[in-house]
This record gives sequence, structure tokens and C-alpha cells, in this order.
Amino acid sequence: MTAPDVPWLAVALLALSILALLHRPLGRLLRLAARSAVGLAVLALFSQVGQFIGVSLGVNLINALILGVLGVPGFGLLLMLQWVLR
Repeated sequence: MTAPDVPWLAVALLALSILALLHRPLGRLLRLAARSAVGLAVLALFSQVGQFIGVSLGVNLINALILGVLGVPGFGLLLMLQWVLR
């Protein structure tokens, strides 16, 4: 091993140790992003169908995050909140 290879090896070991430490939080963050993307798709579909029944929810990141975190109960919460604030 030559002297110029040592810094690259140290950087690689540091990067691997950081990834090992952040494995669980990054996994949770990716799972939340995926669930929020599904929530955003549900909101977009509901905005198309909801106009026929007279109910509308905004298609935005906050509502998608609520759906991503809470799931179906979050959808009910958003509907009740929209009903109360009307």
C-alpha cells in the first residue's frame, strides 16, 4: 500500500461507518418518503373522485405527509378537519 492510498482508505472507512450508523434512520426516512408518495397519489385520485360527492382535499406535501405517517386514519382525520373548518 502506497502513501497516496491511505487517505482514500480512511475516507472509505469513514463513509462506511457513517452509513452503518445511519442505516436505520435512512431506512425510516425512505419508507416515509415512499408512504408519502403513495399518500400523494391517493390524494390526487381522491381529488378527481371527490368532486362528484362534494368533498375535496388539497393535494399538497403536508397532507401527503399526514397520510404517510398516519395512513388510513390520517385520511379520516383530514376529512374531519376539512368538515370542521368549512
